[in-house]
Amino acid sequence: MTNNRSPAFTLIELLVVVAIIGILLAAAVWAFQGALERAKATKDMSNLRQIAMATQMYMNDNNGVFPGSATQTWMSQLELNRKYLSVWRILESPFDKRSTSESGDGTTAISYGINSNIYVSNVPISADKITKPTVFIVFAPTQASTPTVSFQGLGNSAMPGVGVVAATSTPGGTATGGTHSNRAKINALCADWHAETMSWSGTGPAFTNTMPTASDPDAQFRWSP
Repeated sequence: MTNNRSPAFTLIELLVVVAIIGILLAAAVWAFQGALERAKATKDMSNLRQIAMATQMYMNDNNGVFPGSATQTWMSQLELNRKYLSVWRILESPFDKRSTSESGDGTTAISYGINSNIYVSNVPISADKITKPTVFIVFAPTQASTPTVSFQGLGNSAMPGVGVVAATSTPGGTATGGTHSNRAKINALCADWHAETMSWSGTGPAFTNTMPTASDPDAQFRWSP
């Protein structure tokens, strides 16, 4: 007698198929998340480069002096009448999960900070005061002291505006890591106007290093002019 029924899957075979599908989905999600983070890091770098161009134009009009004063924040001076920054969102990092606005105002999110050591009693220095422009960090993301990447800077932050020194941001506090690569990396803009991805910490050249070492002899110039 011929059996015309189609062969059925056994329970073990079904479990194996489900497990394989689960593994493939997990790999796809991991790859997507990695691609998304790389895209955000690239956009973050692009923002820093646009901030660099805006700052250069501002300084060309102001005798080489950095933006910011006791009466105006550096953000408002760069965004003045859209002369230097075309859109406010350049100041908002793709890693910043807060709501954003096309037109900046006092409560709009700011994700980047200027090196606080640029100011002496809220008066900005000129570029010729910087000893090593290739090392000295001018702008960087300003994170808050939270377990995950977050920001607290606002358009109405105290004069001369949102600031950063090594791991400490104002406002925000001391960050626990970088913005990407499992918080091991962060982008920064130096005074020679190149943007680079830096290690957050470690024995070599790193964002939080402030003391010279054999592998990082220029660390003391990173945050101090």
